[in-house]
Amino acid sequence: MRHLFKSIGVAATLLASSAYADTTLKLVEVITSPARTETLQALVNNYEAANDGVTVEIISLPWGQAFEKLATMVAGGDVPDVVEMPDSWLALYAGSDQLASLEEHISGWDHGETLTQKTLDMARQSGDAYMIPYGFYLRAMFYNKKLLAEAGVDGPPATMAEFMEASKMVSALPGKSGYCLRGGPGGTNGWIMMAAGMNGTNDFFTEDGKSRLNEPGSVKGIQFMLDLYQNGYAPKDSVNWGFNEIVAGFYSGTCAFLDQDPDALIAIAERMPADDFAVIPMPTGPSGKAFPTIGFAGWSVFKSTEHEDDAWNLVAALSNPEANSTWSKHVGVIPIHEGADQDPHFQTEQFKGWFDELNGAQYEPTIMPTYLEQWGYFGSTMVIETAQEALLGQRSAQDLADEWAAFLTAEHAKWKAAQ
Repeated sequence: MRHLFKSIGVAATLLASSAYADTTLKLVEVITSPARTETLQALVNNYEAANDGVTVEIISLPWGQAFEKLATMVAGGDVPDVVEMPDSWLALYAGSDQLASLEEHISGWDHGETLTQKTLDMARQSGDAYMIPYGFYLRAMFYNKKLLAEAGVDGPPATMAEFMEASKMVSALPGKSGYCLRGGPGGTNGWIMMAAGMNGTNDFFTEDGKSRLNEPGSVKGIQFMLDLYQNGYAPKDSVNWGFNEIVAGFYSGTCAFLDQDPDALIAIAERMPADDFAVIPMPTGPSGKAFPTIGFAGWSVFKSTEHEDDAWNLVAALSNPEANSTWSKHVGVIPIHEGADQDPHFQTEQFKGWFDELNGAQYEPTIMPTYLEQWGYFGSTMVIETAQEALLGQRSAQDLADEWAAFLTAEHAKWKAAQ
């Protein structure tokens, strides 16, 4: 009987140690859609198969409430091990010392050396690398080859002046417009890019903290956008267009030009023959430079995790060249490893514009000042409402520029004082 109890005790100890050895990682995704979750789950399945004893629980938060829901989880102590981290949240979580530095992990990683310099720069926006970006949302210009040919435009525009002229020529066609203007939700990027292009710089502030949005060049860029609409080179109802409307406006052949990120390519490629359209870099301004906006998201590890090595291994598995290529193709982002542009999927006219922007000295990607506390209000509400008033002729470009600059200058001063 003593031997029986001893055997039971040994078995119980083995079972306990086995259970103790099993690890569950909690991964929160925040830019959620069924297709993205399906792709993420497939990559996680590969990780689990290669890491015996480690299970990953995916928690999918709807984007509209993701910021508040994640903040509530963290505040309540229900902190995930790994989180999908948008660029606009990075400063908040890194600044409050809640994210693990990934610098040592990257330096010891087989694939760390193939990360592009821009990937590392973005990872280190808040000091150390507190995330591995999984790809970039970079603006470039889609154009409809058939509409340009029909309008007698020789080729895609390289400069803002050529872009204006081409838009004018296409708009002379019955029922057609040059530019798919995003006058509604999400339209801030267009105003910022055109202002920077005409002003020759994407610096948001002078050395003494004043916004550059009401400098003469910036005002010309804002006027450029107003001219496109008020001269009839954009559809009349585009004053209210958001993402879905501008993308539909392009693939339906309503307008010839669309500035968008690679995620728009998925819907367009489903509805337009590849031979009918291509993507070029954003047109350059008088300085010979263009300043396409760039956004990104990636994978971060929370400092509070009890399984940092396993969490890092998960991030590494999601970020290796093969997994990142799969993710990029399904989600619509520019991949993060050197040589990715040699993949046949990306060696097309449709992707050329984005890679040209990443590799060309005349293209300087613009990072929005998301560290400003009220940037979210400024970009999602203030710019849209005031710009719509100007598009409809109720305000001038100078009015917009002065109001935007005063707001941002005040926000920058608040941020500076808190440092």
